[in-house]
Amino acid sequence: MRDNPQQRFSVGFAGIAMALAVALLASCSPKADKQAHATLGGVTLTAAQRSHIHYYAVVPSTFHKTIVANGVVDFDNDQATSVIAPFSGPVARLLVPLGQQVSKGQALATVDSSDFAAAVGTYRKTLAAARAARRLADLDKDLLHHQGVSRREEEQAESDAVGAEADRDAALQALIALNVDPRIIKDIQTGRPVPRLEGTIRSPIAGTVVEKLITPGELLTAGTTPCFTVADLSRVWVMAQVFGDDIASVARGDTAEIETGISKDVGGTVDNVSAVVNPDTRSVAVRIVADNTGDLLKKQMYVRVRIRSAQRSTGLLVPSSAILRDDENLPFVYVVERDGSFSRRHVTLGYRDGDRYDITSGLKAGDRIVSDGALFLQFMQSQ
Repeated sequence: MRDNPQQRFSVGFAGIAMALAVALLASCSPKADKQAHATLGGVTLTAAQRSHIHYYAVVPSTFHKTIVANGVVDFDNDQATSVIAPFSGPVARLLVPLGQQVSKGQALATVDSSDFAAAVGTYRKTLAAARAARRLADLDKDLLHHQGVSRREEEQAESDAVGAEADRDAALQALIALNVDPRIIKDIQTGRPVPRLEGTIRSPIAGTVVEKLITPGELLTAGTTPCFTVADLSRVWVMAQVFGDDIASVARGDTAEIETGISKDVGGTVDNVSAVVNPDTRSVAVRIVADNTGDLLKKQMYVRVRIRSAQRSTGLLVPSSAILRDDENLPFVYVVERDGSFSRRHVTLGYRDGDRYDITSGLKAGDRIVSDGALFLQFMQSQ
């Protein structure tokens, strides 16, 4: 007769099952050491079975929480600025493309501005008037020594000179506020001819042009129209949202890891914890400062943040392998009673520190629980 593989498998499986049954009966036979037996809900465990069960003594432990939160990348507003039009007029030329690195004072755009021309003209006139008034004041002072003029006339000339010089200085400050090229100011002061006058919008800081908000021909309004945004991208902010009990664990100076999901993690430091709770999300904004080497972090990028709290926390930490769940999905552990038996005890899980849970209720210091073999006990109890 031909050998049937399926029959061979059935016979072999039956043999293995029979061997396991014999071994189990032997381990539970009355010949075993009765002093090593323990009970679990009416089920007796032998010494051999107990040898595979490990215990954990519950004691208070200290740990540092790691708070996980979602965040959004933003410019470091201490190193970013919006460039507002310093004068009115139509845009003549744009001198830099979006994304270009610029230095402090570099020209970004030119504007055909009557304000600019008027400011230059005012400085010319006040400069000439101040020089003339000073010459007259110096002349009257000399004449006073020779009794050529009265003291009152000399004092009036000095007052006129001071007033004219004040007007000159105010006109000069107006040019500086309009970012007039210092070389043009020097030409005006030395009496050299000035080329065609154009207003120049300059970068107030060194950084990258991250926004270009104007186009050629657009009419600008002094002090109102935003033209560019320049930011130093070597450092950025990450605005994370922290909820609930985690808020008390975050403080300025805590270290953080920023996970982008597209490259290696970026390190950062908590710089500020908001004093206000967002009424819509009930969260608190936490600002993290991070070095942005290689411009990896982009504005409005969503990231995941892991904040390592410097504050020490204390709790009853137990191995996660000791935690089981009942038919209602409630967590429990097996506690070793004084007589050596095992009993279930429901617990409340708190913070998870790696492979350990902080038990906020259900256990006390000094309890002994099953850390390895709890699943076997649950199986035996269910039989």
